[in-house]
Amino acid sequence: MTARPVAASPAEEGAGAAHRLAARGWVRPLFWSAAPIALLLSVAVAITIGPADIRVADVWSVVGAHLGWGSADVSPIRDGIVWNLRLPRTLLAAVCGAGLAVCGAVMQSLLRNPLADPFVLGVSSGASTGAVLVVVLGAGGGVLSVSGGAFLGALCSFGTVLLLSHTLGATSDRVVLSGVAAMQLFSALTSFVVLTAADAETTRGVLFWLLGSLSGTGWTDVWTCLAVLVAALVVCGGYARTLDAFAFGQDAAASLGVSVARTRLVLLCTTALLTAVLVASAGAIGFVGLVLPHAARALVGPGHARLLPVTALTGAVFLVWVDTLARTALDPQEVPVGVVTSLVGVPAFVLVLYRTRSTR
Repeated sequence: MTARPVAASPAEEGAGAAHRLAARGWVRPLFWSAAPIALLLSVAVAITIGPADIRVADVWSVVGAHLGWGSADVSPIRDGIVWNLRLPRTLLAAVCGAGLAVCGAVMQSLLRNPLADPFVLGVSSGASTGAVLVVVLGAGGGVLSVSGGAFLGALCSFGTVLLLSHTLGATSDRVVLSGVAAMQLFSALTSFVVLTAADAETTRGVLFWLLGSLSGTGWTDVWTCLAVLVAALVVCGGYARTLDAFAFGQDAAASLGVSVARTRLVLLCTTALLTAVLVASAGAIGFVGLVLPHAARALVGPGHARLLPVTALTGAVFLVWVDTLARTALDPQEVPVGVVTSLVGVPAFVLVLYRTRSTR
């Protein structure tokens, strides 16, 4: 006769929960002290990786010299490689990783769907379409910038998702399915515009950029994306407690005094703007906003006051190393960053699907 498993008593369950909280309590201060250092070291070490013989000390020397803290003890060639080529690219990778990860965390909370992110919901594809229309067809008559076109494309794409999901019945699963449909639609539009309106050389360059490329990054791209990221973090951080309320559903959030419609409008427009600016500078980089928020929640829990900055830090470190791998793995040929993130993100996407299925 087999013995039946004995259910844990409430006291034992409480002790187990307390043990898990205590373990997480040790993780949080360790992460907060280590993550910024890990980001700085990642940027410094990533800059040294490549065909030129550059050391971490050379990186600090060049940065200090350009900030007025002394003179660079390196040759002018190495100075140019560090300051004009690798440093802007690596910093933009960190900014894009942080921004896309934060967008994913906000969208997952607003929609209460663990599979939501700018790429899956079609926002990145819409931004790509808008940017390509400006670059290839000259849409906007020279008045509309690439970032402006990307922002309008992102809004059109997300408006399509909202229209489809509300027409079909706005459940979280249908929002994601509508996002997949919008992603395919705007990806097809982008491909059609590029293949029919551009010459062969332009087509190759645009298609490479659409897969995610940080090559040719300048300081203007870094400062623009960084400014928008900081503004978006301020806005989303101000809604941290509101996002916590969304974990219990729209009705529960409304009963707590949350203006659901206004909150959704503000945060979705904020994430659309941030996604558009990042896509305009680096192309469509997928799966960062899907994977990294789940890793951050495992570290610090679901509270958005801690989740958003942790997600930004982990996303920044992640994309710095992904970009380093992309530009050096097949040297001298460069692999698009979006290809590498997809190779990492697809298995993680399957894992999230499995975990979501197992918890239902």
